[in-house]
Amino acid sequence: MVSAGLEILGLSLCVIGSLLVMVSCGLPMWKVTAFIEANIVVAQTIWDGLWMSCVVQSTGQMQCKVHDSVLALSHDLQAARALTIISSVMGVLGLMVVIAGAQCTNCIRAEYVKARVVNSGGIIYIISGLFVLVPLCWMANNIISDFYNPQVPASKKREIGAALYIGWAASALLLIGGALLCCSCPSSGNSGYSVKYSPTKRTTQNGDYDKRNYV
Repeated sequence: MVSAGLEILGLSLCVIGSLLVMVSCGLPMWKVTAFIEANIVVAQTIWDGLWMSCVVQSTGQMQCKVHDSVLALSHDLQAARALTIISSVMGVLGLMVVIAGAQCTNCIRAEYVKARVVNSGGIIYIISGLFVLVPLCWMANNIISDFYNPQVPASKKREIGAALYIGWAASALLLIGGALLCCSCPSSGNSGYSVKYSPTKRTTQNGDYDKRNYV
């Protein structure tokens, strides 16, 4: 029961983490306008994402433009695109693997094999969390470096957007859930040795034991 509970808890965290990775990948709020010094322009806010850039007016109107060329993007955006998509695909793959080896399903009969399959699913989720963590930290490092760089104009400086925080939460859920799946394999009750019982000794008509039992 404890192992099944760990599997359910770990799988739930991983599924939520994978969904948050997809949400973070689609949101345009990776970089937002920094209101500093003379750049206090409350009339509009600029959002930069992996797929598009948006301008939000103070009236509530929003205009978005999809990035025209992938090669024209910065290296951190290109890496973030690729790694977040790979992380999302691995999340779906890990879900299928864990369901196939879960104790509540009958896809696999052998308990030992089922435990190893669940462990494999947990490793996939851990790798998925690392894949999404790398571009998030890379992007945050570039944003912070440009923010404190005096050579960068104030109008070009950006702050960390909500999509990065969502991605960090997703990465944490994937790592924790994957670790739980790796620890949820049940302890094997079989020691590897089979017990053999000797047949019952037969008696003769006189009530004595058959001499063949002692040969």
